[in-house]
Amino acid sequence: MKISILALLLFYTSLICSQNPSSNAATIQKGLQEKAQMEAISLVKNVPFINIGPSVMSGRVVDVDVNPDNSAEFYVAYASGGLWYTTNNGTTFKSILDNASTINIGDIAIDWKNDILWVGTGENNSSRSSYAGIGILKSTDKGKTWTNTGLFDSHHIGRIIINPNNPQEVIVGVLGHLYSVNQERGVYKTIDGGATWQKTLFVDDQTGCIDIAYAPKNFNIMYASTWDKDRKAWNFRGSGKGSGIYKSTDAGNTWTKVTNESSGFPTGDGVGRIGLAVYDENTLYAVHDNQARRNQNTDKKNTTALTKEDFKTMSVEAFLKLEDKKLNAFLKTNGFQEKYRADNLKQLVRGGTVEPIDLAKYLEDANAMLFDTPVIGAQVYRSDDGGKSWKKTHADFLDDIFYSYGYYFAQIQVSPANKDHIYISGVPVLKSKDAGKTFISINGKNVHADHHALWINPENPNHLINGNDGGVNISYDDGENWLKANQPSVGQFYYINVDHQTPYNVYGGLQDNGVWIGPHNAKEDEAWHQTGHYSWKSIMGGDGMQVQIDKRDANIVYTGFQFGNYFRLNRAEKKQTYIQPKHELGESPYRFNWQTPILLSPHNQDILYLGGNKLMRSMNQGEDWTAISKDLTNGGKKGNVAYGTLTTISESPSQFGLIYTGSDDGLIYVTQNSGGSWTDISQGLPKDLWVSRVISSSHKKERVYVTLNGYRWDDFTPYVYVSDDYGKNWTNIGSNLPASSINVIKEDPKNQNVLYLGTDNGTYITLDRGKNWQAFSKGLPNVAIHDLVIQPEANDLLIGTHGRSIYKTNIRPLQLLDDTILNKSIHVFEISPVKWSEKWGVSWSKWLAPDEPSVSIQFYTSKPEEFTVTITTPEGKKLNELSIAADKGLNYINYDLTMTEKGTKNLQKEFPDEEISQQKNGKYYLPVGEYKVVISNQKEDTKTSFMIK
Repeated sequence: MKISILALLLFYTSLICSQNPSSNAATIQKGLQEKAQMEAISLVKNVPFINIGPSVMSGRVVDVDVNPDNSAEFYVAYASGGLWYTTNNGTTFKSILDNASTINIGDIAIDWKNDILWVGTGENNSSRSSYAGIGILKSTDKGKTWTNTGLFDSHHIGRIIINPNNPQEVIVGVLGHLYSVNQERGVYKTIDGGATWQKTLFVDDQTGCIDIAYAPKNFNIMYASTWDKDRKAWNFRGSGKGSGIYKSTDAGNTWTKVTNESSGFPTGDGVGRIGLAVYDENTLYAVHDNQARRNQNTDKKNTTALTKEDFKTMSVEAFLKLEDKKLNAFLKTNGFQEKYRADNLKQLVRGGTVEPIDLAKYLEDANAMLFDTPVIGAQVYRSDDGGKSWKKTHADFLDDIFYSYGYYFAQIQVSPANKDHIYISGVPVLKSKDAGKTFISINGKNVHADHHALWINPENPNHLINGNDGGVNISYDDGENWLKANQPSVGQFYYINVDHQTPYNVYGGLQDNGVWIGPHNAKEDEAWHQTGHYSWKSIMGGDGMQVQIDKRDANIVYTGFQFGNYFRLNRAEKKQTYIQPKHELGESPYRFNWQTPILLSPHNQDILYLGGNKLMRSMNQGEDWTAISKDLTNGGKKGNVAYGTLTTISESPSQFGLIYTGSDDGLIYVTQNSGGSWTDISQGLPKDLWVSRVISSSHKKERVYVTLNGYRWDDFTPYVYVSDDYGKNWTNIGSNLPASSINVIKEDPKNQNVLYLGTDNGTYITLDRGKNWQAFSKGLPNVAIHDLVIQPEANDLLIGTHGRSIYKTNIRPLQLLDDTILNKSIHVFEISPVKWSEKWGVSWSKWLAPDEPSVSIQFYTSKPEEFTVTITTPEGKKLNELSIAADKGLNYINYDLTMTEKGTKNLQKEFPDEEISQQKNGKYYLPVGEYKVVISNQKEDTKTSFMIK
């Protein structure tokens, strides 16, 4: 009896999913309701967060929709950064999805005649950080309010199209779950504006719809492409028999598959993601990520140079006969360590320590295998008979477009003015003026390499708007030159950190946009164009990863890009040293996670830790490495993604050598003797989940916190645990959190009861070590939080989001919220001194806004009440009075340091020698001195004072 590979894959997938069930739609809906309720009653809902940028590098765009009657008005959808609207050709944008339950987007469609917005939530690019959505959102008031119209369990939306003659008729391509099987996928249709939906095309529970396109003058004629795929943490199958192109002649009510064995279009297991572009009822294009293997002889180059493949089958005798010069050339070209040269390698082979195949294994890390995948790749096909037959438009391979991650691209457009003018998006973006026979790149110098959306102006086909991993670019000469429209702060940070400079700097690694550094107090506005100096600077390319800064010298920075490619930077001397650890010949290659963890020891800033599948330690800033552990994972799994890797490292601030590690396959280890021995402390915790953080407490040596993440199982349960005995026993402290995967936990350095938590859909705080959690919300959208860091001198909490750059708030009041304050009816916090300025109320031109100061008055109240806030002299003379309807919990009043006219007279009576003049803006400001703040609810009051220096 023969069993197909596909059948085995389906069996193991079902087995895995039964062990790690994905969260169902009801659980997610309940979680969103619980979060909304938590926000409404949260003690910290008024804590204000401000976005500090950066913006210039932007983030991943998934769609652009332009007003056909006014090309300066358009919407831009970011994968995890929300929906943004411009009316001035991208000069400025307004975010209009922040009041929705999610800002993750797969596609948008706009009914411009009626100003109705449709948002398909959940990104359509199946990458490592493509976040799930909650179905279809609809707005009838240009984004002021949103209604969920269904398809809640879709998770990821491929495409939305609206009938231009009947806006109630909408077709949606549903991609479905990313990491698990589900039934809600395929093509859905509504004829009543989303009140009800009908599934009109379904292939199977692993195949969804990635694209839909219709004939511009006949909505009845449309095409849909299906995509059969399966992603796991260790493997991504991006193709399958379920992938293909379907045609409808009745506006999506029924469908017929048009890519069969006689059509000329590829069929079978190798069919991957397909993008569609329809010119008219007869002519259409498809760009295809063909995952079928290339013929072995196809790309053979005439060369005598050694390759990795040569050593896989080479005998010992043949190896020893190799010319030293030829072998050394191979070793040098492929980055072998200096100690491995022809003469000593031959000695090792003669002695049996090393075999020739070990040279091939030495090079087979996850990154190399990702790019070495010998698949056909990008292909463009055209049909001139409505999809009955297809012809490949080009003779040669379209290399260097999709590489081995075509699942991330596959977008094609045809010019509305000429059926032979087409564009395909990948790395880079290409155009063809001869129906796809030849292509040229139109990737400008100021344009990011990874492309996902392109709009062509039907009135002026030279006018293009392009969406990519680096934001929005606009061209008016068919891609010869590009403008950048990156005003929104939509950076997708993986990791952030801070230094201890004054003012301190913030560092962070971003998805496909490298590593950046910038001052925490830089203004995020367009003023930098005048000087040409943007406050944030790029210090590393690639997918930016973790950052460690030497506390003795902030110019020494450790950072890098994906799969453990790390460097030591000396920013003062502009030096860069590659420091990735290398395994020994004969050993299995180290496995490095996409986000490889690094850590400078808090006890000695020359000591650096780096996690592969083993924990590496360098005692000399990354120059030399020693593995101080065995394999701290379950050993990896066969697949095309690095797995069985460390994801997090923490060393106790209280004891050198007390180190914890966590892995992507659910293992947590501890050593109390610098790696002399290791203990698995994962027992009693859920199995096989990604360990997103392990944090050794700075308040109690025996205490450790752990967060587990089920995102890669489509499991959104919040897993948060604490142990007070080095991990021997664990207590769940996340059971009362809403459903959302946890990415990071941070312990407050000054108050052991205060913990901060970052999830895939928001940020939380506990004031009692996890018994109760409070939701932050003011200024924060429902975005994925990847990292949290506290700058201890400034008492600032910084939030690294994966879609909205970085947010900041001062946490001093939160650190002081102990039981004494929480049991008071009113408590006002100390106000920091203010430096007086003669510029208050003044501007250098009457046409410009004056400089206006502000001080934050912060107080806690045990119940919601009306309060008056009175500013007085030390003797109690009233200078100004404010009122506030306070919420239970923390409240913030921004006071502009002005006095009323009566208050001014009171001050002058008390201090007759004080000269107080009205400023140009007509206001009177407090002079240098001491003042009191009295907060009263008419029954009792509380006071504090502040200084203007």
